[in-house]
Amino acid sequence: MKHIPVLLNAVKDAIGNINGARVLDATFGAGGYTRAFLDMGANVTAFDRDPNVMDDVQAIKQEFGKRFNFIAAPFSRMSELTDKFDAIVFDLGISSMQIDNPERGFSFRADAPLDMRMSADGPTVYDMFEKWTVADITKILRDFGDIKPASAIAKAIKDTMPRTTMELKDLIHNPRDVAPTFQAFRIAVNDEMGELQQALDAVPELLLPGGRCICVTFHSIEDRIVKNTFREWTSAGGDPRMPVIQTATFKLLKAMVPTEQEIVHNPRARSAHMRGVVKSC
Repeated sequence: MKHIPVLLNAVKDAIGNINGARVLDATFGAGGYTRAFLDMGANVTAFDRDPNVMDDVQAIKQEFGKRFNFIAAPFSRMSELTDKFDAIVFDLGISSMQIDNPERGFSFRADAPLDMRMSADGPTVYDMFEKWTVADITKILRDFGDIKPASAIAKAIKDTMPRTTMELKDLIHNPRDVAPTFQAFRIAVNDEMGELQQALDAVPELLLPGGRCICVTFHSIEDRIVKNTFREWTSAGGDPRMPVIQTATFKLLKAMVPTEQEIVHNPRARSAHMRGVVKSC
């Protein structure tokens, strides 16, 4: 399946005229957003921790040259940057190319090792099954998957220690719980919510005056993190935990969801939300 960037037109409208601007694409993926920003005349720096994106990286580098810079690292490391940007964009979640590669273990449509890592480093889901307790797994399933029989699934996992996607799928009796279970473990093994909050904390210092931060989310928890963080930035006095906010004023942009037409064309857009802020000083 070809990866289609979700809410791309809404993001382009929200980001405005970026001809000659500096844009940070926090989630390169298949390069859909990056290419769109480059086509709009921007200079783009992009992050991604997935080593399998390098073919797309090289193709865009060959086409756009010095206007494109790629950093092979998780976007939580954007706090290490010294450059300032006119826009910072996050397209969160998982890409079609990751799901469609059975060896990655993200999908339950084919049998594969229980990996689910966004990068090539760190423990796999199976490795974490050995480390996590029944209580740990139960919490992960409830927090990230809203799984009702979370404790029963957690106990079955620790009793059988599934090594492959199909072995895990076979432990889940209700078919409706399969996809949320896989999603919950993917989120946990990649610390997706911790990575997101760490990256968002770096945004105010990286944005230039008038700069915009746009986030496209697919999970209720990541959407809540973005929404609450933006509310902190736009409230009077900002977030007392972040002194930089005290001298920066942010304004909320209009939140957007996909049109029915986009959902028909791209079913992955169904749960997407776009939120944004602009830094006014």
